[in-house]
Amino acid sequence: MEKGGKAVDALIVALPETAGSALYGMVDVLAAAGRLWQDLVGEAPLHPLIRPRIVGLSRDAFRCGNGIPVTPDLSVADDPAADLVILPEMWLATDDDMHDRYEDLCAWVRRRYRAGSTIYSACSGTVLLAATGLLAGREATSHWGYQDLFRTRFPDVNFRPEPNLVFADPGGRIVTAGGTTSWHDLAIHIISRHCSPGEALRIAKVYLLKWHGEGQLPYASLVRRLPHADSAVRAAEDWLRKHFRDDDAVASVVSAAGIPERSLKRRFKAATGTTLIGYVQNLRVEEAKRLLESGGRSFEDIAYEIGYENPAFFRRLFKRATGLTPAAYRRMFQPITRAAEAAQEAGAAAEP
Repeated sequence: MEKGGKAVDALIVALPETAGSALYGMVDVLAAAGRLWQDLVGEAPLHPLIRPRIVGLSRDAFRCGNGIPVTPDLSVADDPAADLVILPEMWLATDDDMHDRYEDLCAWVRRRYRAGSTIYSACSGTVLLAATGLLAGREATSHWGYQDLFRTRFPDVNFRPEPNLVFADPGGRIVTAGGTTSWHDLAIHIISRHCSPGEALRIAKVYLLKWHGEGQLPYASLVRRLPHADSAVRAAEDWLRKHFRDDDAVASVVSAAGIPERSLKRRFKAATGTTLIGYVQNLRVEEAKRLLESGGRSFEDIAYEIGYENPAFFRRLFKRATGLTPAAYRRMFQPITRAAEAAQEAGAAAEP
């Protein structure tokens, strides 16, 4: 589609919950296809390859997430047609399923899908897509923080934390993307698919967009304090957070809980979505991640410190939990820690 032809019509949904950076970032990147690289290198620009427009509940101006102003180009009430519809990231609580909140919008998305539009979502935008019912019986991904929401509120959706882009159907008519900046991956995919792979590569170079081939596992917190009403399980969680290094952590927490082992294990799994031993392992992996991010100690020393006499076993467990070897994890995140420390030191030195 790089030479001649009609621009692809892309409608990006904006709501009061929408994250402004994801909304306007997607607009900028898609609008640049066919023009920005060519301008930077002195080539003749192509015609606009994609025409991104913002669609809202109405055409009235409003403020989206973090108070950023939005003036929609179109209203859902206009029933606008498009080649593709994009549901970007939103500021949503991890237990917010958006149930019945935007019925007219959901109905419009369903109509667009039936009319042949390709539907894309990024990050928490997949929660809204799930609310349309289009993901029932299909695979999808979202930010790792919402996997428990999908497990409890959308059990008919096959939630996949990996890979970072998930095709809900063989024809790719519904595509979902993972965590916050996965909209970068989605934008690259859209430009490659609807324009050309060459143009997608050029735009990635212009905006320094990185394909998140490592997926979400390295970024995900394995331990989350989920809302539930089981006081015995909450007490067990709190106890394990303090004693996860103990060799007999599981047996000890059962003793501390004062209830039968089978009962605690059953209630723990029901309340948290993970087993007791799995929770202990997750706590240990999280501590290992923290130590790898901030210091130069060997992985063997770290394994011994957090309760493993067999570092090789823990290395395999770490790789399965994060998708990376300990060395690769350190290379990925330690530079961020060091940059943050350098910035803090520079700020302290600048103080009078």
